[in-house]
Amino acid sequence: MKMHTTRALAVATASLLTLGIAACGGTSKGDHTGAAGPASTAKADPNAALKEGLKIAFLPKQLNNPYSDVETSGGEAAVGELKGEYKLVGPNDASASSQVSYINTLIQQQQNVITIAANDPNAVCPSLQQARQAGIKIVAFDSDASKDCRDVFINQATTQGIGESLAKMANELAGGEGEIAILSATPNATNQNAWIAVVEQELKKPEYSKIKLVKTVYGNDDDQKSFQEAQGLLQSYPNLKVIVSPTTVGIAAAARYVSSSNYKGKVAITGLGLPNQMREYVKDGTVSKFALWNPADIGYLAAYAGAALASGQITGAAGEKFTAGKLGEYTIEADGEIVLGPPTEFTAQNIDQFNF
Repeated sequence: MKMHTTRALAVATASLLTLGIAACGGTSKGDHTGAAGPASTAKADPNAALKEGLKIAFLPKQLNNPYSDVETSGGEAAVGELKGEYKLVGPNDASASSQVSYINTLIQQQQNVITIAANDPNAVCPSLQQARQAGIKIVAFDSDASKDCRDVFINQATTQGIGESLAKMANELAGGEGEIAILSATPNATNQNAWIAVVEQELKKPEYSKIKLVKTVYGNDDDQKSFQEAQGLLQSYPNLKVIVSPTTVGIAAAARYVSSSNYKGKVAITGLGLPNQMREYVKDGTVSKFALWNPADIGYLAAYAGAALASGQITGAAGEKFTAGKLGEYTIEADGEIVLGPPTEFTAQNIDQFNF
């Protein structure tokens, strides 16, 4: 995946992924038909001025989720810079259909842009198609919707690269052999499933021949359920060496359980987490390494991409370029994908350098 060229990731002090060799895609997408919306026949004008007063709505997977809160805070900051009207709506649960009613309401409110982290790539598709037919630009971020239901997708990093890094950290923490398990978010989460699929493929390689993935469980991005799933894994698999959680809710819950149990020092926890949530577990020795990008930059980039779409600078076609404020210039890749950049690996040596 070719990365943008004019900006270094805000949190990048240690690059974790080798993205130059990574092929992107991998997300589960349904086959939806219907009108593609106004953007399908539009032509990009890279010299068009960004419009002011745009109504840009953010629809995360769920409200009051620490990770989503950081993401949308970046979106709010960008909309302020764009002199637009920011709106935040969303469900309190991350179920597959929970976002549909919010999309329908945003259509009625005649938003210019809807940015969405899809809980399910297919469940939201009919409503997103209606929004596009009404002239609303759709930016998926963090977790993709089916590609024919949105204009662009803001990806944290390449799917392949994230999956490779998760497998690599698990292998290192297991000492090259033993049992590992995955604690995911919801069963239908596009990004989680894509990353897990890559992990499973990586584990088929000779260098991982002594690593056994015994179970994938789902905490539904709920703290208490994730805590219970981590507990269940350790009771069911007494020889488990590593729990890999590619969700910030799951990794924090698993670390909290292990930190106060007899498994501390025996079972490693890794995955994708927020430094502020994970700091205490790194400091007390429960977690030695984990990774993440700056979630605020995802929201920030999503807002600027939406404004560029609504202003006619881009249509979502591969090869188009636009400038995303302080983040610099980005190039749209195949299938409307825009990659934020490589995440950072956090350890005891660098975690105090970050505050998000």
